[in-house]
Amino acid sequence: MKTIGLIGGMSWESSAEYYRLINQDMKQRLGGHHNARSVMVTVGFEQVKALQHAGRWDELAGIMRDAALKVQAAGADFVVLCTNTMHRVAPAIEAALAVPFLHIVDPTAQALRAAGIARVGLLGTAFTMEQDFYRGRMLERHGIEAVVPGPEARALVHRIIYDELCHGVVRDASREAYRRVIGELQAQGVGGVILGCTEIALLIGQGDVPLPVFDTTALHAQAAVSRALEGALAASAAAATP
Repeated sequence: MKTIGLIGGMSWESSAEYYRLINQDMKQRLGGHHNARSVMVTVGFEQVKALQHAGRWDELAGIMRDAALKVQAAGADFVVLCTNTMHRVAPAIEAALAVPFLHIVDPTAQALRAAGIARVGLLGTAFTMEQDFYRGRMLERHGIEAVVPGPEARALVHRIIYDELCHGVVRDASREAYRRVIGELQAQGVGGVILGCTEIALLIGQGDVPLPVFDTTALHAQAAVSRALEGALAASAAAATP
């Protein structure tokens, strides 16, 4: 089993979800008392948030690069960044690492393609919805168009993430607000919706909306478990064969 390297803290609530999902999935796949081998470096989200809103992405790239190198030095065989927004600086992380980087867009796109969806709604922070790093990779590498809400709806989605979900606050009124935004995206003909911020799954699940929901946190965690087990199950089966 490979060791999963996690860069967390953005926010710690969603990082805790990563840890829970990864270990639950590993136990489901292997049984017994199995859990994932992992190391995590947690950054300070107050500093990250301030730099994000100040547009100081070069400084953020340095913070993420340093965290990735610490995870690598701790024995990680590959690295998972437990946030959608900070994939804005993924190229800097990948350039610094000697081990693979598991990009959050790719397992999400694979799930969309498996579902036959080529046009999808995207909810996330304003940075994820408005900048090109996420939608661009989705389109250029996977041929999937990501549609975002209008300006007022984007501001609402962003505010709820930072003012509520990042503090672990889950409100019914905010769930209804997200449902209305998703309804507006559905009216634009999208075939599903990406929960493109790792906190959104704390608020919205498949039972809340009629469209297929693609939870990036869960999909990223599942992909990490699959990567950690690459070759291990086949080797175990071969060893068990008389």
